[in-house]
Amino acid sequence: MHDGNIAGQRFFLVGIGGSGMMPLAMILAARGARVEGSDRGLDQGRVPAKFDALRALGIALHPQDGSGIVSADQLVVASAAVEAMVADIVAAEMLGCKRMTRAELNAVLFNASRLPIGVAGTSGKSTVTGMIAAILQATGRDPSVMNGAVMKDFATTDRPFASALVGQGDAYVSEVDESDGSIALYAPRIAVLNNVSLDHKALDELNALFGAFIGKATHAVVNLDNPDAATLAMALPADRVLGFAIDREARLRATGLVEEPFAIAFDLAVDGTRAGSVRLAVPGRHNVSNALAAIGAAVAAGVPVAEATAALSHFSGLKRRFELVGEAAGVSVIDDFGHNPDKIAATLDTLRAAPGRLRLLFQPHGYGPLKHMRAELVATFAARLGQDDLLVLPDPVYQGGTVTREVTSADIVRDLTVAGSPALHIPDREAAAAHLVSIAAPGDRIVVMGARDDTLSLLALRIVDDLAARGATFDE
Repeated sequence: MHDGNIAGQRFFLVGIGGSGMMPLAMILAARGARVEGSDRGLDQGRVPAKFDALRALGIALHPQDGSGIVSADQLVVASAAVEAMVADIVAAEMLGCKRMTRAELNAVLFNASRLPIGVAGTSGKSTVTGMIAAILQATGRDPSVMNGAVMKDFATTDRPFASALVGQGDAYVSEVDESDGSIALYAPRIAVLNNVSLDHKALDELNALFGAFIGKATHAVVNLDNPDAATLAMALPADRVLGFAIDREARLRATGLVEEPFAIAFDLAVDGTRAGSVRLAVPGRHNVSNALAAIGAAVAAGVPVAEATAALSHFSGLKRRFELVGEAAGVSVIDDFGHNPDKIAATLDTLRAAPGRLRLLFQPHGYGPLKHMRAELVATFAARLGQDDLLVLPDPVYQGGTVTREVTSADIVRDLTVAGSPALHIPDREAAAAHLVSIAAPGDRIVVMGARDDTLSLLALRIVDDLAARGATFDE
């Protein structure tokens, strides 16, 4: 499969409910493919609404026991993380099914499109992708979009899980992942590089991957505030780089930032000339960078700056990206995807720009990441937690499979305690949430943070309900 023409082909997606798999399933189904799949979350009864949404698209779902793999005609797609002993993979091997990773298949669709726009970087990929989608859709470009998060602008009551758009226009906009090296598969015409920082790989390895990625593009839209990204941009011919920045000179520059609890405004200059003011309905300095990236990509795709900024003023954000899910008894509850040091720092800095104590529940997204990011995680929290705040860590998310538990939530809490930061280890997540509800007072912000676990959003909603049930019984 090399040309992106998929009508009539049979696909079986293992882990179809995953944040990267679900939009791929939507795009395949909309383009006339026959799509089936399985998911451990379906078998365990997690987030049934998500699987109902897939069924509504005509996608058949099976238990993850191999029973859905019945023909060598099925092209079996799995993320790199799926283990070889999973029953579906065993069945695919026995039947001789062709195999692709999620990234390989997405890259085929991306590279076959007329205007491939790739969004890379350690943080902000999903938001920038969503912002570009909002601009291209509002300006009549009818893009196809592959996002790892639900875009609230396109979610409706009958389609609540809008992490993909399927359009007839030239643009195929996709976030691309460096964590598994699959970024190397993509050949963008327009490449966005948000930032380069420690997450999954060593910095020299990341720089090599990101440098090769932007090197393929006709237009590289690069964050010059990020030292590594700026260095990579300098290796390219100047006429292929569209740099953006807040803190330094750049072709796209934001100045005069005015922060609000759930919004931010700034003045935009293009090539040194003021191009108007922008107010985003999402907060935080990092979202100004994200907006500049999206404006840059849109301009490279031929959208006038004024049209791009007008569209961005209506961008309502993504699910689980600093999402205010409710307020009860004077307490705001925010659901957030923060899980690596950069993302957590951006979330905490945004929270710090407004008054109120912080009550944080951070569920690590695995034991491996905890081991890899231990020192940086501790330093990020320690630098930003006040003595009146509280961070509670339940045990890391675990959804089956083999895992080494060398570094635990208890280790992180111990490190933070030694650093003088207010942190607690409460192994059970429900108990951790209940503790935060019990100590919250009017004016506090409760923030649910973590990745790779859709049920965190349901937890955040339950916290709102529990706060409402407590009502005005707070001890001042």
